[in-house]
Amino acid sequence: MELERVISKPETLEKLRRDPLGMHIDGFYAWLLRRGYKQQSIRLHLTNISHFNEHLGRQKTVLGQLLRSTEVDDFFAAYPWGRAPLKNSKLLLQRHSVRCFVEYLGEKGLFIPLIQQEIYQPLLDAYLSWMAHYQNVTAETLRQRAHDLTTFLKWLGTEATPQGLATLTPNGVETFFLAYAQKVGAASRSFMQSALRTFFRFCMYQGYIHVPLDLAVPTLRTYKLAPVPHGLTDAQAQQVLQGVNRKTCVGRRNYAILQLLFTYGVRGCQLRALRLDQIDWNRNQILFEASKNGKASLLPLTLEVGESILDYLQNARPSSPHTQVFLTKRAPCRPLSHTGVLYSIVASSIQAVGIDVPHKGTHTFRHAFATRMLQ
Repeated sequence: MELERVISKPETLEKLRRDPLGMHIDGFYAWLLRRGYKQQSIRLHLTNISHFNEHLGRQKTVLGQLLRSTEVDDFFAAYPWGRAPLKNSKLLLQRHSVRCFVEYLGEKGLFIPLIQQEIYQPLLDAYLSWMAHYQNVTAETLRQRAHDLTTFLKWLGTEATPQGLATLTPNGVETFFLAYAQKVGAASRSFMQSALRTFFRFCMYQGYIHVPLDLAVPTLRTYKLAPVPHGLTDAQAQQVLQGVNRKTCVGRRNYAILQLLFTYGVRGCQLRALRLDQIDWNRNQILFEASKNGKASLLPLTLEVGESILDYLQNARPSSPHTQVFLTKRAPCRPLSHTGVLYSIVASSIQAVGIDVPHKGTHTFRHAFATRMLQ
């Protein structure tokens, strides 16, 4: 049997094979394999699921084909360390294993979640739909707006409803924004300004508010040449590229990413969205999708970039159904879905060679590219 490859203890295998979860275990094992989990990780997940199965058996739970979220909640409430602090490593690993199992069942339509909608969700959904229909914004902008508005609506609490917005005052808007602005950088402040202003215009359009609260969002003055230049010089960029350890799978991926950033000066979102079919090896061309309402860019595929991508694809990229070029290093191997991953890659590569620059994200290479073009 397949399970014997990772579970050697007969008592653990017996627990896994028992009802009520025994019928799902082989499928879960195959699901983990397809997502690139290593044998050691699979063994740990299956062992943790055996604890879950044993608990359900003691409760004489009869699941049939379906698992409900209430059974999951009851397990963690009853387990000996279920009320331990969240930093407890055993609890974290057990929760991760159950989450994976629930995700597997969910894909097969065998899990019934307890859906608890946030009080602000209908309002947020209506705003995002309005933005998509009337403002014709990109998917990336919608994601950013959803992130920023969620912060604001959570701050409103129980007032995050059409009725609650009617009681919101300009002073309240100013209080929220000034407190938020003290904790974030200039870019995040700008994003929140835009999100709040368009949101209040939407609310005015819908009749939720009768005062133009978009005018109450403060404008914080910034000076165009005030920041210290935060791009790398060509020599520094080459030093960063040479400092990457290309003998590892992660190093090959990171080197290809840095080569793309250095050569083309693309945005992080364009690099994360790059798909395998956007690289034309026959014509030596590479296509980057449009960002910020710009145009898509079809550019020559340079020798250095082509070699670095090929090295990654042939020797380091895990097998995956995803079409994006760059994937996470740990199973389940997925596309780089948020900017924090790219920031971490660039920042760690810059720090590894001892270069001190004020900013260490992907825009560091973008500014270096722009400076090189001007020169």
